[in-house]
Amino acid sequence: MYDPEDPLLAQVRQVALAFPGAAEKESHGRPAFFTGKVFGYYGGSVRVEGDWEAHDHAILFIPDPVERPALEADGRFWVPAYLGPSGWLGMDLDSTSDFEEVAELLEESFRVTAPKRLVALLDEQSR
Repeated sequence: MYDPEDPLLAQVRQVALAFPGAAEKESHGRPAFFTGKVFGYYGGSVRVEGDWEAHDHAILFIPDPVERPALEADGRFWVPAYLGPSGWLGMDLDSTSDFEEVAELLEESFRVTAPKRLVALLDEQSR
């Protein structure tokens, strides 16, 4: 379901694996980034009129609850199949994607899902 040599995936890996305690595993055929819980996926899909629409070059993340309404109003974000009801959003990536924004989105997802001790380590690193 993905190309392990995908350069966009390499950039996402670099961002996601820089968080304290972060690791990667394959879940449902896609790369998943996690600590105790998954905080990001690379690739996903949406259900459109009974058919599956693949978003192979995308990140899936859990947004900060305060930021969620603004992200939902932005046409770049979409609700992924299966994970959407649990609060996840997706954003497609391409060669022009702003990886500072990607890092911010993944960091917020990390903060929502990671154990408090790892969030504290991240805060220490940010000082």
